[in-house]
Amino acid sequence: MTEPVFFAPSRRFRAGEIATLTGAELIDEQQSDVEISRLASASEGAEGALIFVEGKRNADTLKTARAAAVLCTEDVASRVPSGIAVLVTPRPQLAFAAVGRLLFPSSVRLAPITGETGISDRAFIGAEANIEAGAIVEPGAVIGAGASIGRGTVIGPNVVVGPSVRIGRDCHIGPNAVVQYALIGDRVILHSGTKIGQDGFGYVPGSHGLEKMPQIGRVVVQDDVEIGANTTIDRGALSDTVIGEGTKIDNLVQIAHNVRIGRGCVIAGHCGISGSVTLGDYVMLGGRVGISDHVNIGARAQLAASSGVMNDIPEGERWAGLPAKPFREAFREYAAVRALLGKGHRKSENHE
Repeated sequence: MTEPVFFAPSRRFRAGEIATLTGAELIDEQQSDVEISRLASASEGAEGALIFVEGKRNADTLKTARAAAVLCTEDVASRVPSGIAVLVTPRPQLAFAAVGRLLFPSSVRLAPITGETGISDRAFIGAEANIEAGAIVEPGAVIGAGASIGRGTVIGPNVVVGPSVRIGRDCHIGPNAVVQYALIGDRVILHSGTKIGQDGFGYVPGSHGLEKMPQIGRVVVQDDVEIGANTTIDRGALSDTVIGEGTKIDNLVQIAHNVRIGRGCVIAGHCGISGSVTLGDYVMLGGRVGISDHVNIGARAQLAASSGVMNDIPEGERWAGLPAKPFREAFREYAAVRALLGKGHRKSENHE
């Protein structure tokens, strides 16, 4: 039994075409007809492959490179072995990604799993649901009463879309996702198992234990957002939880009620964002960052992986640590602790 091919190239490209498409400079015009049929990492390579090298730091991989063509910066172009077409560009990875989307379009625009082309007769469609022509609803999906699904959107198998939910055009909602009490923009991707709009974690101590606070807000996901598998986003308590335009969220992230995330943010896996946190535009969170409630993170701030944030962070700053603090301060502390540990270790050796 042969191994399956999950991503087949849409067609072959030539080095000259790639130069035109990406704006890269092809060093040797005589190599413009070199064919590219696959992508590969610079460390592995393959016959007919396009690879990329970003700057001098990774230039050593070129010594044994196997490829038809390489996208690289000008400072390492002379180190490319003969026989490989050299395409010079200031941002090789960005150009590589653009070629990759053309070569393997199905890797970024997911197709229906079941091959449906319309509304499956094995889906449940509630009363007065509005599904535009060109939308796809796969088997096992449940579309609640009064919900709206835009043209070109794919609703995967066993997805649940709650009553009155609005999902825009050209979205992809992966298998087993749940979307309720939410407004979803255009070109949004929700990967498998994403849960949007469940009630927030809100309780008040009462005479008989914890009393549940009503959660009557919504989740608003703006255009061009991508949300990873098994990420959960709670609806607001009284106001909305908002995910800004173009933000990208990794797998296994928890976003609590009333959180407001700006445009173009990047949030890596295992992050936990507590209630009523605000992230400005273009904030970047490394993996496993935790943010306590009611904290404000300024625009373009960056947080290192595993940071624990308990205080507001000004715009444009870089913080790290637990509790988080500005980078320089955090790493001075780490260096001081290492020095102390080193001295203690040497003293214990002298006593032995």
